[in-house]
Amino acid sequence: MRFAANLSMMYAEYPFPERFAAAARDGFTAVEYLFPYEYPARQLAAWLQGNGLVQVLFNAPPGDWAAGERGLAGVPGKETEFRAAMHKALEYAQTLSCPRVHVMAGVQPSTRSTFVSNLAWAAELAAPAGIELLIEPINTRDMPGYLLNRQDEAHAIVDEIGNPALKVQMDLYHCQIVEGDVSMKLRKYLGLKSVGHIQIAGVPDRNEPDRGELNYDYLLNLIDELGFEGSIGCEYRPRGNTSEGLRWLKKRT
Repeated sequence: MRFAANLSMMYAEYPFPERFAAAARDGFTAVEYLFPYEYPARQLAAWLQGNGLVQVLFNAPPGDWAAGERGLAGVPGKETEFRAAMHKALEYAQTLSCPRVHVMAGVQPSTRSTFVSNLAWAAELAAPAGIELLIEPINTRDMPGYLLNRQDEAHAIVDEIGNPALKVQMDLYHCQIVEGDVSMKLRKYLGLKSVGHIQIAGVPDRNEPDRGELNYDYLLNLIDELGFEGSIGCEYRPRGNTSEGLRWLKKRT
């Protein structure tokens, strides 16, 4: 399996530019993070290349994060801003050779109809560039009011749009909090080949995946058995020093 260090949450003991080297020292070959837009794309590409890393995922611009926006794709009246954001995201993806971009739906007053319409347009834009767009069900404890919360809702939207450039980002932390039955959902949706990326974290505290409600030894073995070929993002907040907390991963290598 290819595990990707999430540099927005992991290695917080270092300034962001130094997290690439820290992840590489720990044996990671892939990284993800929330937003790249604070830095020029070419600078990020240099940090990746200089440390032998590949970028596997980042988020499209979410709107005004500080003001509470959590995505633009589902927000009526934000269509022009959403389209500009997607052009920017795809420019970064091409410079970073990143194959996937997570498109956030938004919080109230976001609507499903606006989300579907915008995603259909964005998938048509991304497909010729070979970039996969992802939508992610997020739990409302961490993100109150978020439009998309359940796996079946996300897969229904993917089916409705019917563009192979659109898939689901399956975060097992969010899935367990909202609906549980994680192993059966993995069996169902990985079998349909409609999941483009998986993320993991311990539940309920979003720390290392070595304790809590989910048995990750079992789940990661199941993912392997099911033949998932994508990346698995380590989107968790380490309890302490990031490198010392990687004993769970070193047991698997």
